[in-house]
Amino acid sequence: MANTASARKRIRQNERRNARNTARVSRMRTFVKKVEAAIASGNKDEATAALRAAQPEMQRASGKGVIHANTVARKISRLSARIKSIVAA
Repeated sequence: MANTASARKRIRQNERRNARNTARVSRMRTFVKKVEAAIASGNKDEATAALRAAQPEMQRASGKGVIHANTVARKISRLSARIKSIVAA
């Protein structure tokens, strides 16, 4: 249990930040799932549009420090490669 006022304040801040960060990660995952669903359906145009919508959301999460920048770059790269392979298949 926090004994000082500053410790109690830090607990309140951490709870708010945790909720905010959880929402950001969840939102990003939802966008990624939409891209993956479009890829699974085999619709290249839909998948490309979904990736265009997901990219800013992923980069925003990276900018806020919720997820590492390299992780976002890797995910975007892999999704792009999967979308490109739709045409080849």
